[in-house]
Amino acid sequence: MTTFPSILFDEAHSEAWTIRRDVAEAMNPAHPDDNSYARAAGALRALGHAVAAHTEGPITPSLLSAHDVFVVAHPSAELWERTTGLGSPVFPVEELDAIEAYVADGGGLIVLAECEQEKYGSNLTELLARFGVGVEHLTVQDPANCHNKVATWVLGAPQTAVVPGAAGTDAAPAQDLLAGARQACFYRSGTLVPPDGANVLFATSGTADPARRPLALAVRHGRGRIVVLADSDLFGDDSIGDYDHERLWENLVTWVARDPADAAGERASHAAGAQDAQEEEYVRVFAGLKAAVEELRGLQAKDGSVTGDRDRAVALVGDIVDHVVRLAPRFPHDRAYLDAVVADFRKWVADGLGVPDFLDSLDAFHPDTQRVDGLEHLVVFPMYTQNGNLDRNIEAVWIRTVWPEWLAELERGGYDNPMFVPIAFVDFTSGYDTNSAVLFPETVAVRRTPPAFTWGGIFCDREAARFRVVSGAAAATLKLALPPDAARLIASQQLAQDTFVMWDLIHDRTHSHGDLPFDPFMIKQRMPYWLYALEELRCDLTAFGEAVKLEEAGVPQAKYVQYAILFDRLFRFPITGDRVRNYDGLGGQLLFAYLHRNDIVRWTDNRLTVDWERIADGIADLRGEVEKLYRDGIDRAKLAHWLAAHQLVAAYVEPHPASVWHKGADALPVEGFPKAVVDAVLSDEFPLSMFYEALRRKLTDVVESTRGIRA
Repeated sequence: MTTFPSILFDEAHSEAWTIRRDVAEAMNPAHPDDNSYARAAGALRALGHAVAAHTEGPITPSLLSAHDVFVVAHPSAELWERTTGLGSPVFPVEELDAIEAYVADGGGLIVLAECEQEKYGSNLTELLARFGVGVEHLTVQDPANCHNKVATWVLGAPQTAVVPGAAGTDAAPAQDLLAGARQACFYRSGTLVPPDGANVLFATSGTADPARRPLALAVRHGRGRIVVLADSDLFGDDSIGDYDHERLWENLVTWVARDPADAAGERASHAAGAQDAQEEEYVRVFAGLKAAVEELRGLQAKDGSVTGDRDRAVALVGDIVDHVVRLAPRFPHDRAYLDAVVADFRKWVADGLGVPDFLDSLDAFHPDTQRVDGLEHLVVFPMYTQNGNLDRNIEAVWIRTVWPEWLAELERGGYDNPMFVPIAFVDFTSGYDTNSAVLFPETVAVRRTPPAFTWGGIFCDREAARFRVVSGAAAATLKLALPPDAARLIASQQLAQDTFVMWDLIHDRTHSHGDLPFDPFMIKQRMPYWLYALEELRCDLTAFGEAVKLEEAGVPQAKYVQYAILFDRLFRFPITGDRVRNYDGLGGQLLFAYLHRNDIVRWTDNRLTVDWERIADGIADLRGEVEKLYRDGIDRAKLAHWLAAHQLVAAYVEPHPASVWHKGADALPVEGFPKAVVDAVLSDEFPLSMFYEALRRKLTDVVESTRGIRA
C-alpha cells in the first residue's frame, strides 16, 4: 500500500455507473452525467488516492488485497438502467465470500443501493446481508423537505455521525463522518435496515414517508468498515456538486479505507525480508561503532575534551576510526567526508584529546548537494544535540534522506529552500535518544565558526511519530471527534512524515521572507521571549496559509499540513518543556486563545469541538494581526516594538499578574537598555491557562514517552 488509499470501482457486474467518462458517454450519449462517477473519482485523485476500475474477471482475494476500498455502485439488469454492459449484476457466491473476507481482514467496502432495490435483478441485498444490512424496497417521499420541490428528492436529516476510533475504545480518537458535510440530498432513495452497532449518518425526516428511516450507514465488520447508501445518484457527475456531497464522499471513502497501520506492517515485513547478508554486516559494524562511542562518552567533559582515562580514550578512538573505515564502502558518496572524519579523529589524538576540532570534516559534509530520496549517510561528529544532550560528545548517526519527487517539484515550483535536508533515523547513539529532532552543523565542535552554514537536517520521522502520539492522545482526552482525513493523518506514519517535510520546507524559508523588522534568526539575541514566540508562530501561520493555496492547487499533502500545524500547535507545544521562556509553548497558547475567543474552538461540557469550516479564516486573521505588527515594527524603536508585541499577545493570553511589562511603558526601567527591560521579563510571563494546566497533567506521561521515539 502507498501513502494514500487505493480505490477499486467494480464495473464488471453491469453497474449503472462508471468512473470512465468516455464509457458514460457511450452508455448515455444524451445525458452521460446520469451514469458517470468521473467527478467522484477525480475528487479522490485530487486527495492523492489511486483510483481504478475493475472491468473484467472475477472478484478474487488477490484482486481485492491490492486495494484499500472496493466500491459497488448499483449493479442492475439492462431492463431498468443503462449499464456498463459488462458481466452479470449477480455476484457468484465465491465473489460474495471474497468480499466478506476482504472486509473482515481490514478492507473497506462502499455499496450504493437504489430505491425499489429488488426490481433491478442484482443480488446486492444478499451481499449486504453478509454484514447485517437490509434494504427496504420502496421510494421515499418528503414534500416538506426536498430539493427543487421534487418530493422524491429528499433532504437527509443528519444524525450523530461520530464513530469510535479504530480501536473502538476511549484511547483512540473518535471520527466525525459528517465533518463539513451536514447537508445531503437523496434522489429517489430507498431506506436501510441497520445491524446492531451501526452508525446512522443520514435518515429521513419526521415528515417523510416513511419517517425517520436510515438513508446512509457506517458499519464495522471484523477489522474492516462498510458504508452503505440507499441512493447512488448523490455522487454522480450531475449531483456531486450539490450541497455537501463532495465533502461527504471524501469523508466516507477516507473513513472506510484500510487502516494505514495494516499497510505499514506489510511494508515493514517486506523490508525486513529484503535485507541481504552484506547489509546485516554493516548493521553489526554500526552497532560496534555505537558501543565505542558510548564508552568514550563517559570519558568526555562538557566541551568534548577527554578528562577520563586517556589511554582508554585513545584505544576507543582507534575503535571508532576502524568502524568508520569498515562502514565507508556502504556510503561511497560520502568518501571525502568520511576520510576527513578519520583524519580529524587522528589529529584529535595527536593534539592530546583536548577540545575536539572537526571543522575539516564539517566542511567536507554537504548533504544539501545530495538530496536524493533514500540516500543514506553516516554522520560522526563531536556535537551537542538540540533539545537533547548539551555536551559536545562524539555522536554517530545513520540517516536516510527523505526527498520524494513531489517535494522536489514543490521546491522547484516556488518554495526554494536549498539548505533544507529532511532526514530519517536508521540508527543513532544516545545523544539522539532524547527529544532532539534536528541535525545542525552549528552544533559541531570546531576551531572557528564557518563563514556560512549551507544545510540543516530535520528528522521528519521523529517529528511525525511524536505528533501522532501526542495528537491522538490529546484528541481522545479532549473527546474531539476528528474528520476522517485528520484521523488518517494520526494513524499513518508515512503520511505524517510527508506532511512534516512539506511543513518544514515552507516554515524554514519563511524566516527570510516578509516584512521583517529584525533579523529573524535571532535565537541568540537578547530579546523578550515572546518575540521568538511570534516569529515561530508567524512562520507556521504562513505555512498554513500556503498549504491552503496548495490544497486548492491540487497538492494532496497540503490539507494534512494544515491539520499538523493546528494540532501540534494546540496540543503538543503548550504542554511540552518547562515554563522558563517557553516560546514555542506561548505560540500555541496564543493560537488556542485566539481561536477560542472567536468561537472557532470551543471547550464545553468537557469536550473540545472545532468549527472546521472556519479554521482557515481564523488562522488567516491571526496571521494578519502578526504581520501588521511586523510591518509597523519597521518604523518603531526596538522597545516600542517589543511592547507592542507584548500587547498583541496579552490581548489573548493573560499575562502573569505580577508582570511589569503588562503595566505598560511607565513601569519599565529607563536605564540599562536592553538588559534591564529583558531582565524584567518573568520566566513565565504568560502562564498556562486552567485548560492547559489540566491538559498538561493528563498528558505529561504521553509527552515524556516520545523521548527518543522511533518511527
